[in-house]
Amino acid sequence: MSTVIDQAVQARLIASAPQDRAVPAQLRYQRSDPFAVHIAFPPGASLDGADVQWGFARELLACGLNSPAGGGDVHVWPCGPDRTVLEFHAREGVAMVQIDTVELRRFLARSYALVPAGSETGHLDLDGDLAALLREA
Repeated sequence: MSTVIDQAVQARLIASAPQDRAVPAQLRYQRSDPFAVHIAFPPGASLDGADVQWGFARELLACGLNSPAGGGDVHVWPCGPDRTVLEFHAREGVAMVQIDTVELRRFLARSYALVPAGSETGHLDLDGDLAALLREA
């Protein structure tokens, strides 16, 4: 069984301009980082033309599908029955995207099949992570 889940989704970038625009995004979940999900956007989605990647708690995404969740840099909330808003705060500003809730639920279901909720700590390699930190020091 694979230890990484990648899922392409279509995000709608919510802009202050008159029209929102669709941008591709890639969701990722890794067994080796069991508490986090990651989303990546291509260079065309950013103001500076660089790839943009965000990592945040899998639990935050799951909670945000049903009610507003988050604090700090990432917020997630339902937007009607079919869409979910992800809001990202950075030094440069705030970006908001909408993604089909069905796609997010499918991604989460696949992640829970790989690492069930509550079993995340059993998938951490604390000894290996500590050894890597000590090598870098």
